[in-house]
Amino acid sequence: MPDIHWLPALLTLLLGGALGALGGLFGIGGGLLAIPALGMLYGMDQQLAQGTSLVMIAPNVLIGFWQYRRRANIALRTAVVLGLSAVAATYVFARLATAMDPVLLRRIFACFMIGMALYFLWRLLPGRAVPVEQRRLSDRWLPAVGAVGGAFSGFFSVGGGVIAAPAMVGLFGMRQAEAQGLALALVTPGAVVALGTYAHAGHVDWVSGIPLSIGGMLTISWGVALAHRMPERRLRAMFSVCLIATAVVMLIRG
Repeated sequence: MPDIHWLPALLTLLLGGALGALGGLFGIGGGLLAIPALGMLYGMDQQLAQGTSLVMIAPNVLIGFWQYRRRANIALRTAVVLGLSAVAATYVFARLATAMDPVLLRRIFACFMIGMALYFLWRLLPGRAVPVEQRRLSDRWLPAVGAVGGAFSGFFSVGGGVIAAPAMVGLFGMRQAEAQGLALALVTPGAVVALGTYAHAGHVDWVSGIPLSIGGMLTISWGVALAHRMPERRLRAMFSVCLIATAVVMLIRG
C-alpha cells in the first residue's frame, strides 16, 4: 500500500472545491484558474499544471455536455463533426505544448489569459453583450471551428469552448444555448485526448488531480446557483480582473 498523505489530499480537495465554485460562478473559470493555482501553490511547472488540471476539466465537460444535450435541441451530427475535427488538432498541439520550455509556455499562457480578459471586457461594451444571430458562413466551415478550438484545448488545456461558442453564434447564426452545448461537444473528446497526451508525456500528477476533480464536481453547482443571483456584467468584469491579475503574477514569476 502506498503511503497516502491525507492532509495534502484534503487541502487539494478543498482547492478543487473552491475552483469548482468559481468555475460555476464565472461560467468558464475553473480550468483557467486551476492552472495558475497549481503552479503558484504547488510549484508545478506549466506542463504539469496544465496536465493535472485536465483531470478536473475532463469530467466536468462530459457532465456539462450531457446536461446541455438533455435540455437543448443540439444536432447530434453537428456535435460529432465538431468533436472529431477537434481531436486531431488537440493531439498535435498538446504534443507541441508538452515539448515546449515550461517558462515560455507559462508566459504564452499568461498572455492568453490577458487576451481572454480583454475579450470579455470588450463584450461588456454597449451593443456587444448580446451578439446578433446572423449566419455568415455555411456549415461546411464547422470543421475549421473544431480544429481551431481543438488547437487551443491542446496547447493550453482550456479555451477551446471559449473560442468556439462566440464563433458559432457570430458566424453561423446559432442560438447562444445551442452554441455553448456544441462548444462542449467540441471540447469533450479533446479533453480526453489532451489528458491522455499529457499523461503519456508524464505531465499529470494524479495524486493531486483526482481530489482536485472530486472537489470541483462537488461544488460547481453552488457556483452556478450563485451566478443566477448576480448581474452577469458584474460577474464578467470580476472574472476579467481576476484573469489579468493572475496573468500579471505569472509574468512577474519570470
